[in-house]
Amino acid sequence: MSEETITIRCRENGPLVLPAKFQIVDHLGNEFVLPAGKENVALCRCGHAKSKPFCDGSHKACGFQASETAPPPAPPPA
Repeated sequence: MSEETITIRCRENGPLVLPAKFQIVDHLGNEFVLPAGKENVALCRCGHAKSKPFCDGSHKACGFQASETAPPPAPPPA
């Protein structure tokens, strides 16, 4: 079985965006239907979306701020 690494992008002051090649389930194991016809899916992280767990743009109105960045890569050994 081949496992492809999925890259999740953290949008500055916005949602998590990832390729629509995943399954997401609730705490009971029920699957959420991914938005049709989308190459990428945005997941809410502000908590205000009416369409949770998917982003609906509510982060813009609620003033959500999240601009975390990953640490830079370590320099190569000398």
